[in-house]
Amino acid sequence: MTQWTSWIKSNEKEILAILNDLACKAEEAAKLLVDLFSDFEKLNEKHTQIKKIEREADKLTHSVFEELNKTFITPFDREDISRIASKTDDIIDYIEGISGRMVNFKIKSSPPYMLDLAKELQNAAKEINFMITRLNKVKVDKSIIDHCRIVNEIEHKADEIYRKAVGELLETSDVINIIKLKDIYESLEEASDRCLDVADSVEDVVLKYT
Repeated sequence: MTQWTSWIKSNEKEILAILNDLACKAEEAAKLLVDLFSDFEKLNEKHTQIKKIEREADKLTHSVFEELNKTFITPFDREDISRIASKTDDIIDYIEGISGRMVNFKIKSSPPYMLDLAKELQNAAKEINFMITRLNKVKVDKSIIDHCRIVNEIEHKADEIYRKAVGELLETSDVINIIKLKDIYESLEEASDRCLDVADSVEDVVLKYT
């Protein structure tokens, strides 16, 4: 019985450790995206690094689901764990999609406002990394909710930048360029939305367990 209980607890810790790793990957990918828009000559290099992180994140997300299937007692509700893992992975997927479009669309220089949006995304990813790390102490750390609110504020700021960027883009006359850049702007905005999804999910967990 002691060995069985120990096995359950070790898997519980494993789930939290994998979520932490996944959140770190999201922040790392977001930083690389900022680096990409800051130094466009390194576009291909940064895209390759982001692709590597995206594959690693997919494996981590799969590992979360595997651990959930073999663990009887989980740190918190299975649905919450699954949602946090999936939405965090979505952030990284969007980032990889953004860098991939920059390469495949043959964009030659950093478009207006994309660096600003990438910086807001990095800020949100930092908050998410912090929050998920603190879930190890969720029962005593209600202050996580303050960080959920910060992500909400970041998402609103990203929306404002997105609307301004697209508005100015639509005033230009190169239709092909409009189609390309609007797609990328939308992906940046969607990535920001996924950060808010993670924050909302974390807030749900905190409210349940504090």
